[in-house]
Amino acid sequence: MSITSKTLRGAGWFRSSYSNNQGGQCVEGARLNGRRMAVRDSKDPGHGVCVFPAAAWLAFVHEVKSGDTAA
Repeated sequence: MSITSKTLRGAGWFRSSYSNNQGGQCVEGARLNGRRMAVRDSKDPGHGVCVFPAAAWLAFVHEVKSGDTAA
């Protein structure tokens, strides 16, 4: 399934709970149909979007939460 501007047009973007209004690194995400996660930079949302299969996104989040930086 390809990602098009039409796919992203209705996306419900949400800001990371780690983002703030004081110049912090801001990341937005959106859950897409087909069990995918879209991620973009909230400071420049028109610059590009990365889309991950749900399993890959969940594995990434798990590693971040575990604090294991050896990977």
